[in-house]
Amino acid sequence: MKIENGALVLVADGQKLLLFRNEGDEKYPVLTTLVHDEAQNPASRMQGDDTPGRTRSSSGEMRSSYQETNWHDEGEEAFSRKAAESLEKCAEANPEGEIVVIADPHSLGQLRQHYGNATRARLCGEIAKDLVRHTTDDIVNAIESFHP
Repeated sequence: MKIENGALVLVADGQKLLLFRNEGDEKYPVLTTLVHDEAQNPASRMQGDDTPGRTRSSSGEMRSSYQETNWHDEGEEAFSRKAAESLEKCAEANPEGEIVVIADPHSLGQLRQHYGNATRARLCGEIAKDLVRHTTDDIVNAIESFHP
């Protein structure tokens, strides 16, 4: 897939977000960074140490417990929402060009839930790969080898 001048490319996972704009052309893309953000999301054991809650059955002696909250997953969900909002703001500020989203499969599913109207209207590809810690050349190669 070729990306035109002005295309927005979001590369994200649950902890890091990179938002690029193609300043080159379809033949020679040049990705420049618009937004770079990284979450400060420590492990769940460091965010909460409360024991799971317990409940009693309304009849009999049965007892059961609630599952402990995974604060790390909650933080990743919030960061995915923030990434989608950043993409939406850039899409509204740059009304030209298509949008490509690259994220690991889990984060991609979370991002989809939070796409705005401007993002949905211009989205031309979603690539389920974790490339957030790769070079821009790797990102461009992944986009060029993607066939929707």
